[in-house]
Amino acid sequence: MSANTVLKRVAAAFDSSLFLRPLCKLYKTNMASTRVVDMRSDTVTTPTEPMRAAMAGAAVGDDVYGEDPTAIALQGKMASLLGKEAGLFLPTGTMSNLAALMCHANGRGEEVILGDRSHISIWEQGAIASLGGIFPRQVRNNPDGTLDLDELVSKIHPGGHDGHYCLTKAIVIENTQNFCGGAPISPEYMDKVASIARKHSLKIHVDGARLFNAATALDVEAKELVKHADTVSVCLSKGLGAPVGSVLVGSKETIDRCHRIRKALGGGMRQIGVLAAPGLVALETILPLLKTDHENAKLFAQGVAGFGEFGVTVDVERVRSNMVLFSIERDDLRAERFCEFMEEEGSSDSPPFLKARLLAQGTDGKVVRAVFHHQVSREDTEDVLKKMRNILSKKY
Repeated sequence: MSANTVLKRVAAAFDSSLFLRPLCKLYKTNMASTRVVDMRSDTVTTPTEPMRAAMAGAAVGDDVYGEDPTAIALQGKMASLLGKEAGLFLPTGTMSNLAALMCHANGRGEEVILGDRSHISIWEQGAIASLGGIFPRQVRNNPDGTLDLDELVSKIHPGGHDGHYCLTKAIVIENTQNFCGGAPISPEYMDKVASIARKHSLKIHVDGARLFNAATALDVEAKELVKHADTVSVCLSKGLGAPVGSVLVGSKETIDRCHRIRKALGGGMRQIGVLAAPGLVALETILPLLKTDHENAKLFAQGVAGFGEFGVTVDVERVRSNMVLFSIERDDLRAERFCEFMEEEGSSDSPPFLKARLLAQGTDGKVVRAVFHHQVSREDTEDVLKKMRNILSKKY
């Protein structure tokens, strides 16, 4: 009996309900009737059918030897979109940021300047210090996501005869700025950062996990936002909706060095075309949808603004990309409990069988984050608002 015949018989005998029942039990929901709207992050999306098809049919080769044609295509595509010479696929944004900064600050006693609310500072386990030996010199993030430039300049230590300080090697800008509500950083601001960097012979790294959201929000080409950057990291599995991966771009010399660093960090993989393929699909099919995500985020923020009588506050004007941060200023309802209520199944007095997943952010028990992506529709947005009203209108 051939292998194909065996597989066909297994598929014919397979009862999908046996597979789905454990999931029903795990999530305590009737999957046939319950709708889940997951707004915790844009990382929660599942691969589209075109992505799955591309993965199944991807041409592959050994990427450590630089022979995977699909990875080569993705790296070249991203480099072209961002106006750089070369690109490098990495499994995660954390590794991509780390590789770039280890390239720029590769000596003992060296530092990079970055925001105190940046993803690298807060959410990456201090990897640039623990693994890269790089001191993270923090500068205050303004509410609009930018760094205070006067403070930035005051913290630059380029070297000289004074041996007390770390040697500053690079400036890191995050765009969009996650912790500041997905704030896009403008080309004009980047011009100012570049002027400072040139004066002090510093490199610029852009953590562009959601760079294309920034470009969409500002209605500019992505390459315009990073024309001064020496390296840029772009995540494929956030707003772009691919299942995995980031691409780091820069000059050919820089990317060659990062290729070596990637290997040392454990990021050298083999037939990665199956991972790169959905990234190519995302750039063609999901990138054009980011504007709709932003529109839904703004619609949501405007709806939340109408809940002021229930102790909820939101700055609608600060919602410029796919994130909404709002606060629940109530003694009887903390953010974590509110999120638990939102995830419970709906009833007859709210959109039926709707579970909405939001994220309680911060430590004060007040802030909730909602992130929009291509798998949250306008109808989803409106129904989540209806459920919010039902929950917020009650006393606890």
